[in-house]
Formats: sequence, structure tokens, C-alpha cells
Amino acid sequence: MIRHIEFTNLCNFRDIGGYATEDGRTVRWQRLYRADSLGWLDGDDLTTFRALRVRSVIDLRHAYEVEKAGRIPESEGQHYQNLPIEGRRWQTDAFSEELGVARYLADRYLEISEDGVRNLRTALETIARADNAPVVIHCAAGKDRTGVLTALVLSLAGVSESDIVADYALTGLATDRFVADWTRRHPGAPLWPGFGLAPAEAMRHFLTDLTARHGSIERYVRQELQLSSATIAELRAHLLTDQALEG
Repeated sequence: MIRHIEFTNLCNFRDIGGYATEDGRTVRWQRLYRADSLGWLDGDDLTTFRALRVRSVIDLRHAYEVEKAGRIPESEGQHYQNLPIEGRRWQTDAFSEELGVARYLADRYLEISEDGVRNLRTALETIARADNAPVVIHCAAGKDRTGVLTALVLSLAGVSESDIVADYALTGLATDRFVADWTRRHPGAPLWPGFGLAPAEAMRHFLTDLTARHGSIERYVRQELQLSSATIAELRAHLLTDQALEG
């Protein structure tokens, strides 16, 4: 199966299927996608997108971002949810070389885990339902907010930390193009030193810190997000299959 799906205007659209789980199953392909902003879909890109038969779109951006950069056209007919999960605006002037990009990003992801509780729960509930699939989750770059939600999904599914970190770091393949496209669309806009970067250690720090705070990722999801046992079981039943059936 193909993980990265090529678009003209998007640079970070990929399938999160194929990862092995602790119990020997795998994450199903063509059930959940992660992406940068679907507001850029146009022309031939819409043809490529339609071929995926996406039913649901979860947009993690702030409403002002949606208004400024656009959303997937309503005419496409997907169940669309705008579920911002980022509460505090990033204070990039607080970044220092001594702190490092990975540590700075991980701290922002921890803030998302605190501020985005309600919408993270709603997003996971949407992803858990088989009749909503295929689902695309996206933000602006498909990196930070999308990375946090994807990490929670994969962790609940039983995917190893190393694979979750590796999936996050795949965004690095799109960094140069994303930065170039952003610069073209926002001429003269300042960029902090970590803009567009997805160092593996950022996700590793985040998972380590979230586990230290709550005991495990699943305990965070159960106790802080208040996601029910039934929904977690539904998510696993929907997204996972036996390796022998994966083909």
C-alpha cells in the first residue's frame, strides 16, 4: 500500500495504516489519513482526493485560520468538523537554541493535551466509528496538532512508541516544500528557527512527558479526555485487523 499520496497543492498527505500493534495485528489502510491544510485542494487535487472516498474531515485549526486559508469545499459532501485543539498561542520569541526545537515543540504539544481536551475527545469519538471512515485529520502543516491526535490514535491502537515517533518524523520529508510554499503564500512573514521541522525527539519527549504525568497514554485518554471504554474498544475493532487479513 502507498503511505504518501501525491497532491499538487498539498505536501504532507499520508495514510497511517500498516503499523504493527503489540498484539500482532496491524492498523488498517485507507481508514485514517493525516494531512496539511485541505483548504488548498483545487483542480486535479480534488480528483485525487475524491478517489479516496473520504467521508469525514476533522479540521484542527482555529476558526480564524479556516476563515483566512479556507476549508474543504462544502460541495464535496464530507461530514466536516472544525475542532481546534490548540488553546495558547505559541510564543516563539521564548524559543532559545539552548532549549532546542524538540523540547520547545514537546512543550507546545503538552499544552495541547491540556487545552484541547474536549475537542480531542470528540475527534477520537469520530475516528472510532466505522461509518465515519475514511477520515482525514488535518491542521495547517499536518505536523503539530495533527501529530498529537495521530499519536493518541496510534497509541490507543497498540502501536509501539518507536513507530509513533517514526510516523511523526515522516513530516520531515515535506518540510522543505512546506516552508517554500508558506513563504510564497506569506511573503515577508517571519519564520522562527524550528518552523516546519518535525524532529523525532519532539514526539518522543511528548510521549514520555505525557506518560510521566498520567501513568500511560491510555490513562490520559480515559481520565482526562473521559473517552469511554466502549469507544476505545470500537476504535480498536474498526482500525485494527489481523495481519493475515491485511493482504
